Amino acid sequence: MRWEDLPQSDNVEDRRSGGDGGGGGGGGFGLPGGRGGLGVGTIVVLGIVGWALGIDPRLLIGGAEILSGGSQARYEQPVNPPSGRPAGAPGDDMGKFVARVLGSTEVQWSEIFRKAGQRYQAPKLVMYAGGTRSGCGVAQSAMGPFYCPSDQRVYLDTAFFREIETRFRGCDVGSRSCQFVQAYIIAHEVGHHVQNLLGILTKAHQLQQTVSKAESNRVQVRVELQADCFAGVWANRSDERWKLIQPGDVEAAMRTAAAIGDDTLQRRSQGHVVPDAFTHGSAEQRQRWFTVGLKQGTVASCNTFGATQL
Repeated sequence: MRWEDLPQSDNVEDRRSGGDGGGGGGGGFGLPGGRGGLGVGTIVVLGIVGWALGIDPRLLIGGAEILSGGSQARYEQPVNPPSGRPAGAPGDDMGKFVARVLGSTEVQWSEIFRKAGQRYQAPKLVMYAGGTRSGCGVAQSAMGPFYCPSDQRVYLDTAFFREIETRFRGCDVGSRSCQFVQAYIIAHEVGHHVQNLLGILTKAHQLQQTVSKAESNRVQVRVELQADCFAGVWANRSDERWKLIQPGDVEAAMRTAAAIGDDTLQRRSQGHVVPDAFTHGSAEQRQRWFTVGLKQGTVASCNTFGATQL
């Protein structure tokens, strides 16, 4: 991936060395390979948070279950994120990379919204290490990246990128193609922000309240696949403008999409597949919808809610 010429965003908040009380309360997370289970108390907390914010807890987590194969992460009572932290591009290489990828999403989505007669409100991206507070509660690195609609921020512990390389083998460790995978992950979370601005998350939540658990999961799959497609739209338009895609990049994204598909994660964690428990889509579905966005480059092509077959 050729990212050095991408525009730099000033909407990055670096909390990696601030130590703002992240991880408060501890607790386990239901990850494949066993990093603790999901207790009854955690489920109750999730329900309270979802009710208080008017949004299904699965939508709060956004892409967080990407790491847990559909498991819910623990949230504490909603809290206000720390204030007074300066925003801007961090000075280290990873910080600069994240800021430039975020900047490229701002350019592309601003243009898309402008052509539709609307104004794009860019999200903040919080980089943290270990744990931090968010408008949706306590964020922990074990949750993976996620978008919080309450404060319109993307939360990212870049240690997750190493998980993609080493644990899930989504790309060759240290390769330039891994950077494209990292950008795909960021663009996916920004895709949830776009869904929030368009009212899609709210409508999805309202629908989920009227259907069975299995059907609610199917709604969530459509939410996540659309975010994958929106990431493809970003890649299409960014490559057209900045020629960022290099040989092997798309293949690495496809490899990662397969590695984090619900069916792949379920086979890895429990040895069998339960389609009714999918929350992000199968490996094949995730690959397909990213490819749709990449090839078409339009929001209209990402209508997963209108698709008869995912």
